[in-house]
Amino acid sequence: MLNHAPPPPARKDFAIGVIGSGFIVRDIQLVAYQKAGYNVVAIASQNQAQAAEVAELRGIQKCYDTVEQLLEDPTVEVVDIAVPPHAQREIVGQVLRHKDHIRAIHAQKPLAMDYAEARGIVEACEEAGVVLAVNQNMRYDQSVRAMKHLLDSGDLGEPVLGTIEMRAIPHWQPWVQDYGKVTLLAMSIHHLDTFRYWFGNPGAVYASACKDPRTKFEHRDGIVLSILEYDNGLRASAWDDVWTGPAREGAASEIYIKWRVEGTDGLATGTIGWPGYPNRQPSTIRFATKKQPDIWIAPEWPEVWFPDAFAGTMGSLLEALATGSEPAIGGRDNLNTMALVDACYRSLDEHRPVRLDEIAADTNQEL
Repeated sequence: MLNHAPPPPARKDFAIGVIGSGFIVRDIQLVAYQKAGYNVVAIASQNQAQAAEVAELRGIQKCYDTVEQLLEDPTVEVVDIAVPPHAQREIVGQVLRHKDHIRAIHAQKPLAMDYAEARGIVEACEEAGVVLAVNQNMRYDQSVRAMKHLLDSGDLGEPVLGTIEMRAIPHWQPWVQDYGKVTLLAMSIHHLDTFRYWFGNPGAVYASACKDPRTKFEHRDGIVLSILEYDNGLRASAWDDVWTGPAREGAASEIYIKWRVEGTDGLATGTIGWPGYPNRQPSTIRFATKKQPDIWIAPEWPEVWFPDAFAGTMGSLLEALATGSEPAIGGRDNLNTMALVDACYRSLDEHRPVRLDEIAADTNQEL
């Protein structure tokens, strides 16, 4: 049986305060937390009316007028930050001033605008003794976790080639328009982090991009093709096509996310159900292995990425608090994903493969 979902944390009663009240909070994270039995006690955001609406909808007892009021609540132990990446560092600094009672931070991905800024967040949390986890939630998609189980069990042997092919149209948040960074920072980061989860850190990455005809604001990374080169010979690639053809302009559409991993002893293929949201469309996996010759195995499950997987990242943080361990997606680990994103942007600029250690070297830190 494949482990497609994580076990529940040892403790669920840590008091969580949420900063932010947008769609992801309202319809995804809080739905997942409620289903998992987590203890959300307070909410605040810049949009006070929206926060009050979310509090009433999701049964949150305390709705504060300001973020600072929430942080001053001595009962809050964990802060869940759901703000755009350009605002995250300032909010983290505000949270850390209340480290007398706040023990942990759950931060959105991307953790920051770039590796250097993310490193500043990680080091500030470490210095304050506050545990940091990053909401790289695709790691908790059920097929992604099932694939990881296959790799760890040895059913596929040594991985040779991994691919993720996305033909889907994201909804770009308004704040993305001011970044000059689009697909790599906001969407490809999921796939780059998934490759790290499956295979570890690559040695180098080569990225190529062109503009998306549908995205009208200025950008350089619309459609993005990335190739990850591992020092042991493994190759992984992500084809992140946010155009998918004129599917919104009158042509018939073909929208999907597929992945495939080939190993020396087997192979696995799967799909990601996210493009079907708000319909509940579970992700899938099917695999073949020399251990069970001449058959395909295709387990199924009822859970879906949106919203069910979002209980996983917070659950990992609660488990870390309960046991004194490091979260599965801790801040220090996530620096490697931020370095990979930065390496992709440098590859776009310089038209060459870029090693991850080049990004770390710019800030005098080893990965």
